[in-house]
Amino acid sequence: MVGDTVPRKEEADYPTEIRKYEYDPNFAIRGLHYDVQRAVLMKIDAFHYIQLGTVYRGLSVVPDEEVIDMYEGSHVPLEQMSDFYGKSSHGNTMKQFMDIFSLPEMTLLSCVNEYFLKNNIDYEPVHLYKDVKDSIRDVHIKGIMYRAIEADIEKYICYAEQTRAVLAKLADHGKKMFLITNSPSSFVDKGMRYIVGKDWRDLFDVVIVQAEKPNFFNDKRRPFRKVTEKGVLLWDRIHKLQKGQIYKQGNLYEFLKLTGWRGSRVLYFGDHIYSDLADLTLKHGWRTGAIIPELRSELKIMNTEQYIQTMTWLQTLTGLLEQMQVHRDAESQLVLQEWKKERKEMREMTKSFFNAQFGSLFRTDQNPTYFLRRLSRFADIYMASLSCLLNYDVSHTFYPRRTPLQHELPAWSEGPHACRLPLLQEAQAK
Repeated sequence: MVGDTVPRKEEADYPTEIRKYEYDPNFAIRGLHYDVQRAVLMKIDAFHYIQLGTVYRGLSVVPDEEVIDMYEGSHVPLEQMSDFYGKSSHGNTMKQFMDIFSLPEMTLLSCVNEYFLKNNIDYEPVHLYKDVKDSIRDVHIKGIMYRAIEADIEKYICYAEQTRAVLAKLADHGKKMFLITNSPSSFVDKGMRYIVGKDWRDLFDVVIVQAEKPNFFNDKRRPFRKVTEKGVLLWDRIHKLQKGQIYKQGNLYEFLKLTGWRGSRVLYFGDHIYSDLADLTLKHGWRTGAIIPELRSELKIMNTEQYIQTMTWLQTLTGLLEQMQVHRDAESQLVLQEWKKERKEMREMTKSFFNAQFGSLFRTDQNPTYFLRRLSRFADIYMASLSCLLNYDVSHTFYPRRTPLQHELPAWSEGPHACRLPLLQEAQAK
């Protein structure tokens, strides 16, 4: 139920009718931007252009004409975009939702907006955004989410033998492994026991909980603390990070000093592009891998016959429009208008293959999404699951593909393979 995370009545007097909204896990996708002041949710491409048809106020799409009038076009200026970590701060009016937890947050925002709009209730969108943000934060900080999952771990956590298999494979080949998480020790222990096994700590050389990423990667002032089996914090000064022991907080600089590991020889995996990967890539030179679960379902769609045929014809149609636009006679112009209409309909169709409201996580109509732009910037490699590594030898090198520049691309009609789509793999190197 959406109501489970609605701000409590004693904190913010929200109508109890909001609790009647059911949570729809298929409404939103990650990577969307939310205009805090205008209360609209949208998908933006790598060049700050809004994908028309993906702007929602509440649960209803905003007409293209209204969007263009609202933003004086479809481009969002840099000063209005989210900051480095995707947040709305320092004058930025946009918030980018990047992690898995963002999906219910976006849906909750949209449901409350929908209720206010349908009931003609005057409200301040900024207050609503902050109240929802604080409620989601409290679910984490106050341990509500952790307790709920621990109480019914089989319901919320997927058991996968391949997770243990990939960790064991790396350990058997002498790879040093470490775990850095923001979750508390009791939650980590119960979760890892369920996913990996009772001996999960034997697979890791270092385990760090409540790390407070991304601060862990930047703040030199926080020392490590040892956590006992009963969860008691010790005050001993840490001179060595011992295998099988759990540590709390700490910082990256002390971590590197105590382990002697260096970024260029580390491959660090995370599922949050900003909190996990950004600082490690830009400031510390680590090699990074992103876990993007949505990749698996998107690849399945992209390899269907329907998608391949649709994209082949869409590319062909675009090429025809480009080639034939020189013909100015009335009959040719009529045909061109029909092609433009068909192209628009087909682009809408390809969007609905992935998500009815927002389309693919990785693409707008023809450009990469802003999400993919950040992913490509901060991750050397990305995959649907850590278990994808089982398909490769431990000494395998992922070589980056040569990406064609615009002036290197062949014309749409040149060559026998101009319109062919490659079958993508679940691991893609930058």
